[in-house]
This record gives sequence, structure tokens and C-alpha cells, in this order.
Amino acid sequence: MATVDQGGAIRPGEELDVAAVDRWLKQQDGTLTGQPNVTQYSGGASNWTYRLEYPHRDLILRRPPAGTKAAGAHDMAREYFIQTRLKQAYPAVPATVALCQDTSVIGCDFYVMERIAGIIPRANLPRELDFTAPRVRELCLNVLDQLIALHQVDYRAAGLESLGKGAGYCRRQVEGWSGRYEKSLTWNVPRFRKVRAWLQAHVPEDSRTCVIHNDWRFDNVVLSAQEPTRVIGVLDWELATLGDPLMDLGSMLAYWVQADDNAVMRAARRQPTHLPGMLTRREVVDYYLAKTGLTVDNWVFYEVFGLFRLAVIAQQIYYRYHHGQTRNPAFKHFWLMVHALYWRCRRLIRQSQRR
Repeated sequence: MATVDQGGAIRPGEELDVAAVDRWLKQQDGTLTGQPNVTQYSGGASNWTYRLEYPHRDLILRRPPAGTKAAGAHDMAREYFIQTRLKQAYPAVPATVALCQDTSVIGCDFYVMERIAGIIPRANLPRELDFTAPRVRELCLNVLDQLIALHQVDYRAAGLESLGKGAGYCRRQVEGWSGRYEKSLTWNVPRFRKVRAWLQAHVPEDSRTCVIHNDWRFDNVVLSAQEPTRVIGVLDWELATLGDPLMDLGSMLAYWVQADDNAVMRAARRQPTHLPGMLTRREVVDYYLAKTGLTVDNWVFYEVFGLFRLAVIAQQIYYRYHHGQTRNPAFKHFWLMVHALYWRCRRLIRQSQRR
């Protein structure tokens, strides 16, 4: 089916040593036969993701990007561990196959997992699916319900107690992302001093502790090709941890561009949240709180934090491009996104101070 997500051409400078990977993988799994057809997924801006299509097996390989990496980022062993443990309690996680920590194979750690074949909803839903407003709403609620289901996982029973540091998550995140931003500054972006100071002054107590995805977006879910409103997979567990679910929700909404947003925000849209039938950001928060029973006194904190965190992620990616550590042209103008996110943060803070 044409709408099922496929790999594409491998980007220059990101070639994979297929022979080395194939030799190593067949040592881990004796059932593999033949040679793989290798393609690359272009959607990700962080780890590099390849499809290894064997004659009787469809696999995905994840590896870190080349260049300077933030401390603790792109940890393939951690991502593999999370998926392997979480799979038992949360079936939407792709099944893992093998982890390689022998850098003599391709020069870095990597892991391999089963491919979940389906539709990945990116900036625009496939036209041939002809989504009506009621179906868009159903899709939206199903994606939110998957996030809520993740937040209900018993992380102790899943053996994930070591995934995070526990209480104090909100404050650690504000301090941690502030430090990361300082380390990735370039001359052409704002310093976010007032935003960071406001966040420090308004850190709430953690609402609760649970498994959070930390990068929940429509293009990190896989939809059934037969029932395109049904979520059959959740991808990209690199940033998952134990933390406050409201921080996860705020980070998710940083990507949520709705139909009545300004032209700058609409131009940066990466998921189909503008369509008739989609919930607005306010409706998403109300739906989540009603389904989980959580309450919140200062939602603006979570919204501003999510925007600042996204700005740091964008700047870390742009930093690699700025210093020639990646040649992906998609990253060339990420510094403009950082400016747009800065002004959104400042506007939300000003509005909150008038109340």
C-alpha cells in the first residue's frame, strides 16, 4: 500500500557499512538469510534510522549521528533496554532483536529491532485516506489515549526503576535543559535569559512519577494501514525516562500547531494538528486531565517549558549543522525556529502576568 511508510535513499555522508552489519547480525540471529536491501528514513533529526529488508525479515537499525553529542544523548544501549523491558507492559513498542556495543563493527553502538509496517502521520495525512473531521478527531483521541496508557504503565513491574532519578524531575529538567542550551549557543540565536529565569522561579512540585516518552509526536506513532485511525506502534524511545506526565504533555504540545495559529507557526508545522476535527491545545489539556484525574494550577509553566525544551533540541541540531558535523540541508534554518519559539515563550509569560 502506497501510504505505508517506506525508507528512501541514504543521505550523503550517512552511508552504512552493510556488509559489516550483515555479518554481525547473522551471528546474533541464525535465521537470517540473503542480503538486505538498505534504505534510510528521513523523518528523524537525531539518531539515524535505516531499514534492513531481508528476503524473509524486515528490520530497523538505529545508530547515533556523527559529530559532537550532548552528554547522555544517543545512548543506544539505554534505548534498547527501555524497549526490551517496556514491550511486555506496552505492546506498541517495537520488538528488539539485538544490541551491538562493539565499535569495530561500524564505529559506534547500534541496535536492531523489528519493523512495524504502517502509516506514519507526518505534516500532512495521505490524501488517498480521505480523512473526514470525525475520523481526524478519532485519530487524535487514539493518539492521546496511547500517551495516557503509557503513563499508566507500572514501571516497577516492568523492571524500569533505574530509568530515572525520581522526585524533583521538574526542577532537574529546567536546570538540565538550561545547561544544554548554554553549551549549544551560536551567535545568531537569543540567550533565553528571561525565559529561563521565569521557569526557575515557577517550578512546581512533581504531579506524579511514571514512564514518559519525552518526544511524543504524531510522526512517532505508526497507524494501521487497514484502520488508519488505530495506533499500532510507538517509535523513538531515545528520551524516555521516569518523570512527570504533565511535562510530557507540555513537551508534546510544543509541536501542536493548530489552524488558528500565526503564519510563522503554521510554516513550522510538522504534524497534521491543523485539520478540522483535531483538538486544540486547550482541549488536549482538558481531555488529558479529565481522563487521568490530575489537576494543575499553572499550566503555563508546562507549556513554556515544552517550548523552551524544543528550542534547545532545535539548537543542538543546528549547532551540529553550524559546525559542519552534519550536512543535512533540513537543518540549515533551525536557528529561525529557535527565534520563533523564544517569542512564543515570552508572549505566554507576558499573558500569564496580566492575569
